[in-house]
Amino acid sequence: MGTANKEQQSSTQGATPFAQTYFHGTKADLKLGDLVESGFNSNFGQGINAKYIFLTSTLDPAIWGAELAIGTGRERIYLVEASGPIENDPDLTDRKFAGNPTMSYRSIHPFKVIGEITIWQGHTQEQVKAMKDALVKLKEKGINSLNDDLQQDAN
Repeated sequence: MGTANKEQQSSTQGATPFAQTYFHGTKADLKLGDLVESGFNSNFGQGINAKYIFLTSTLDPAIWGAELAIGTGRERIYLVEASGPIENDPDLTDRKFAGNPTMSYRSIHPFKVIGEITIWQGHTQEQVKAMKDALVKLKEKGINSLNDDLQQDAN
């Protein structure tokens, strides 16, 4: 599977053994068949509505997503299927790394929850603390996300 295209088209058919699935880390309590959609509070930042939702083809970024998500819920990693085009996540690709080594993506189209990873190894407390400290330093510099496309709630 090449990553030459900035956008990838996912299957719009139901889940099959050959459909591309992705991971999504969060603290949200979701069920099979639920949709993860944009327009709700982001897992990160200052409680603004996110234009994009995020997914990855590798487990480590999904683990970070679950560990760093705002909220008090249990850290969860879901298997999801994209319902429309996805593109590289600029937080982890174009601005930070050449190409897309973490295989992290974003989309404005919903993801359908098709499973949950229930056994996974998180990062050490020291690693999570170091990442949270780095995010605080970015916030102090006025950088809450390198994604410029987060939108404020219209209400």
